[in-house]
Amino acid sequence: MSKSARARGNEAEDLACTYLEQKGWEILQRNYYAGKAEVDIIGRDGEVIVFVEVKMRSSTQFGSPVEFVKEDKVMRIYSAAQQWVIENDMMNAPLRFDVIGIKQLKNKEPEIDHLIDAYR
Repeated sequence: MSKSARARGNEAEDLACTYLEQKGWEILQRNYYAGKAEVDIIGRDGEVIVFVEVKMRSSTQFGSPVEFVKEDKVMRIYSAAQQWVIENDMMNAPLRFDVIGIKQLKNKEPEIDHLIDAYR
């Protein structure tokens, strides 16, 4: 039986959070929703507030995980980030948008690809 999409998403986000925390990040929030827009992880890297999209794939047949973040998704992330910044009174904080791609091939350790400042 295969895992549900949400369970796989949670697993990917758990891996990403562990990775980021090991790099010294503070995780501020996970799965922040603003209407239909969602940000997987909101963290603090030093003084910078970072909005992170996480993609996990079990195959690279159709491209790497980070290639699955399309322009419409980026626009929804911007929208949610804008709402989060207002709600949390962070209008003057430096912001960044990262993508974490995770390749989870069968019976292998996951490979994490972290694109810092992936889009503007």
